[in-house]
Amino acid sequence: MNYRVVLLSVFSIAFSAAVHADTALPQEHPLVGLWRINLPEQNCAEIYDIRTDGTTQILSGGQVVQTRYDISLRPNAQGFYTWVDTVVQVNDQPDCMGHKVPNGNVATNYIVMHATGSKFMMCQKAELDTCFGPFLKEAGI
Repeated sequence: MNYRVVLLSVFSIAFSAAVHADTALPQEHPLVGLWRINLPEQNCAEIYDIRTDGTTQILSGGQVVQTRYDISLRPNAQGFYTWVDTVVQVNDQPDCMGHKVPNGNVATNYIVMHATGSKFMMCQKAELDTCFGPFLKEAGI
């Protein structure tokens, strides 16, 4: 048996799990689950499925986006969670606003949870005057 190959395989699996663990969230994290933002001016809604495995699926208009995320486990001292999202797969359809997001796009946003845990605001900076929403928790779709 080639121990070098076995050790490399074990190291590779352990490294992959460690990288994955850094981006995954526990089931009880307040952002895990299905979220909806209604966009009445566009007569459209976006659905965000934030999963515990470090991935998100976003449905917006005809666009379907798969991402890998890095979301902070706790809010910072000002109450904002940091969310870095990287697009890993997207169809070639426009979103609710008519835009197309490219593969590899990286977006950093800041999240403020409502005290009830049933809604949040997404912000372009860790400042309340840059926020939009609310995103509403969905029981299921």
